[in-house]
Amino acid sequence: MRTLFWRSLVIIFVILGFIGALLPGMPTTVFLILAAWAASKGWPQMDAWLLNHPKYGATLKAWRANGTVPRKAKWFASIMMLISGILMLLTSAPLGVKIFTDVTMLIVAIWLWLRPEPLAKADEVEQ
Repeated sequence: MRTLFWRSLVIIFVILGFIGALLPGMPTTVFLILAAWAASKGWPQMDAWLLNHPKYGATLKAWRANGTVPRKAKWFASIMMLISGILMLLTSAPLGVKIFTDVTMLIVAIWLWLRPEPLAKADEVEQ
């Protein structure tokens, strides 16, 4: 039963990550980080697949090892949250909803920029 729970979470997070890869404004990496976390609890094969993924594997490994977020990802996420926040202000949503979502995105952006960035590889620094 416990394994089923973790595997269900993995599937949900991978699906959300896939949707995020297709839709602008929806995150991909954060859902894949969550998927890798859940996979490490009950689906070792999926955990290995995620960590060795050609596009996202290095980011997932860096997050797991040091909690790092690449600067490019920080900029992309921040710009998308800014655009989303501005669009939210232009909707007919109640004022409380607008304030809550924009403040939440601001807090996430601050937290994101406080995360360390991966160190450059020695061979990239020399070039």
